[in-house]
Amino acid sequence: MKTGMNLLLWTTHVGEEHFPLLAKLKQTGFDGVEIPLFEGDAAHYRKIAAELKNQGLGCTTVTVVGPESNPISPDAAVRKAAVERHKWAIEMTAILGGENLCGPYHSPLAVFSGEPPTEDEKKRCVDVMRQSAEIAQQHKVTLCIEYLNRFECYFLTTAAQAKELVQRVAHPSFKTMYDTFHANIEEKNAARAIKELHPHFGHVHISESDRGTPGTGMVHWDETFRALREVKYDGWLVIEAFGRALPALAAATRVWRDLFPSPEEVYTQGLAFLTQKWKQFA
Repeated sequence: MKTGMNLLLWTTHVGEEHFPLLAKLKQTGFDGVEIPLFEGDAAHYRKIAAELKNQGLGCTTVTVVGPESNPISPDAAVRKAAVERHKWAIEMTAILGGENLCGPYHSPLAVFSGEPPTEDEKKRCVDVMRQSAEIAQQHKVTLCIEYLNRFECYFLTTAAQAKELVQRVAHPSFKTMYDTFHANIEEKNAARAIKELHPHFGHVHISESDRGTPGTGMVHWDETFRALREVKYDGWLVIEAFGRALPALAAATRVWRDLFPSPEEVYTQGLAFLTQKWKQFA
């Protein structure tokens, strides 16, 4: 098991000004960080990669797609743009030395049709993801697609749907992931969801029910960690929390109030909680 901290708590674009933060996270005991990929070129991410190596930190990455690069769009040109968007994110992940490219890049955030996902949308997504998985394989990156709760998207909202997508794409470089925040809303039973999703997921977000400090909310943590141990999960456990420091991101994640006294509490107490629970169910 490897522990990580998602940097979306501080920024949507990691730069040299965040190098001291990387050092603090390393000193706290994290094995790596999750780098947001929303913009930037190869030269930029080579600098970040050099600092990660300097700090002895591994990494994973996270990205999204917009309406202009929607994998489930009926417009072939838009779907082609989705593959290009995925390709860019995969290439940047490889430059960073990242293992997993995570996120809900199956459909745009907060764009709804008013209906459940259609079979045509599923077929389009499978086609796009298979193309992207081929690119990912060439770069030794694993795609770990994220299902969200029903209030953030309509296309992929449960572990069962995510498992079905992975099975239909049927590519070794394409998996899904498990996020405790979304699962807390959508799943009837956390342990059952994890066991039924195994071995189709390759990444885990540790995220509290209010997006705050892990261990302070209503997620069924004992059931979650026990199940992860029972399926012998041995990948990344990445803490994901959101605050109000970035107004646009706060609006997107519906964070209207302070959920914790400081980011330091989130990553110090969060890591201590995560580590303790992991050991508890060894």
